[in-house]
Amino acid sequence: MRPWHLGNTTVRSPFRLRDGLVALSSSSLLGNLRGESQEFALRQLLGERGIVTLGDDKTNSVGRKWRSALSKLGFLYPEVPSSSGLLQKDIGPIDMITPNGQRLIQANTVPAMQECFLRALAAHYIPSPLEKNFDFPMFSPLRHVLAVMLELERQTSASQLNFIEMALIVQLTHGSENLAGIAAQILALRERRLAAPNKRQFDRQARDEAAATHEYAAQTFNDYADTNLRYLKATGLVQTKGRGVSLVPEKHFFIEELLQDTELPDSPHSYLTTLCEGAELPTDHTDSARAVLDDLLSQLDKRGIPFDITGKATDTPAGLSLLRHQIEGILSERNEEEYADQQAEKWEEISAYMGLIASRQHKKTLSNGDEIEVPRAEAPAYFEWVLWRAFLAIDSLVNKPFEARRFKIDQDFLPVGTAPGNGPDLIFEFQEFVIAVEVTLTDNSRQEAAEGEPVRRHVADLVTHYGNQSGKPVYGLFIANHIDSNTAETFRIGVWYSKTDEKMRLDITPITLKQFKACFEALFASGQVKIDWIRQLLDQCGNLRSAHEAPTWKREIQTAINQQIAALLH
Repeated sequence: MRPWHLGNTTVRSPFRLRDGLVALSSSSLLGNLRGESQEFALRQLLGERGIVTLGDDKTNSVGRKWRSALSKLGFLYPEVPSSSGLLQKDIGPIDMITPNGQRLIQANTVPAMQECFLRALAAHYIPSPLEKNFDFPMFSPLRHVLAVMLELERQTSASQLNFIEMALIVQLTHGSENLAGIAAQILALRERRLAAPNKRQFDRQARDEAAATHEYAAQTFNDYADTNLRYLKATGLVQTKGRGVSLVPEKHFFIEELLQDTELPDSPHSYLTTLCEGAELPTDHTDSARAVLDDLLSQLDKRGIPFDITGKATDTPAGLSLLRHQIEGILSERNEEEYADQQAEKWEEISAYMGLIASRQHKKTLSNGDEIEVPRAEAPAYFEWVLWRAFLAIDSLVNKPFEARRFKIDQDFLPVGTAPGNGPDLIFEFQEFVIAVEVTLTDNSRQEAAEGEPVRRHVADLVTHYGNQSGKPVYGLFIANHIDSNTAETFRIGVWYSKTDEKMRLDITPITLKQFKACFEALFASGQVKIDWIRQLLDQCGNLRSAHEAPTWKREIQTAINQQIAALLH
């Protein structure tokens, strides 16, 4: 059987589709994406916006595949197949942004983005007027996977679906097959793998056997499974569990409601229209929305979180949606606080992520067998994310974890894009001081031009803010893989003038990620994890700047770090 996949294997990070759509929305290319020159222009646009890395792509396939991915999910109006019996005007202007595409552009929170992906994947069926080369009855891949996971939960009390199980079983099945039979195949594979002395060898051999049976390259099974799991997680209904996924507990009741919709599209027109509009969800209807709200209220009650709906509108889907989003936000914040409490135990993993970013590597297998990954296109976001985790691990924060970060995260607490440019990447408030952290992967002579003014301005704004509110001193911490001496000189001088020409002295210390990693590891290796140690180091580095020019100051910072680490470990 031919394996199926969601989305596009070229665009494996679904949230990047929104970035591409935003870029396209203000471009003259909108509605004109066909032909080699236009595909090249789209590729260039995505590259200029930092959405893709422009490599050697003589066929301009990046532009073509991005257009295909956006059309396949109904964010752009697709080309209407002649075999459908429809005219293009029956659906919408080709390659223009659809209603669900506009909804995705306007979404400014992760839950809002996830709802757009959920509406897209809930409307996505195969075979379809857009994807015909399958020899099984039409079904919804999203609903099929969720139904399989519910069946696994019924049989084992756990909804977890592992990567190898998606790769070799689920994406080779369809919605007309018996769920119990699919679950039996999964559990049999799981049992054989558990008994195998070498799991990697077992996985490799199992993929090779599947490749021979289905006449597909072995790597295809991995590529499709990786893409499928990423797009499923983009709906917000599933979350990472080991090297696979499980159902998000807060969404369990919603998922059961979603699976009640078993009706298939009755015509090409119905399919394409719904795809472009975005599918209806259970919460679009008052009765189902109220049932989902009642379930969320029950979850709050079980966790001891008070929430009173007295006097609030509960008679329309819109009113119920507002309450639902409020509750989901409360649950999300509580989950994030619990995640923050776990970070000290994860310090070695955090350090390993720093190592990947510092060495510009992609993947690493940890000593416990877990594999960590920094997607190449998302390295800037992961840079901010790993520093956030590091300070959560060090702890002592006065502000909440969701107040300390300015980038968005998903249900797995992974970054969704980088922090916006109107402030520091991270703000950590402690009992007696504040640290503003700025990071960059720029490491050439452009570093000073790109970072010198914004970093000083952001720190100056915080100095004013905290000076007026609490009098707490603000330290700037600038972290990059390489510190350009021009950047260091700008921070060494450390001067900023307010709008009223008031001169401000800014304490901004530039260090490399490798240096910060060494400090972080030393704190945990010594068993003396105290934020005051970081403050003492920043004070020492700041005191050195008046006596040295930038190149010497950088060397003195390294010496100070070495001395502080040596004292800590001995």
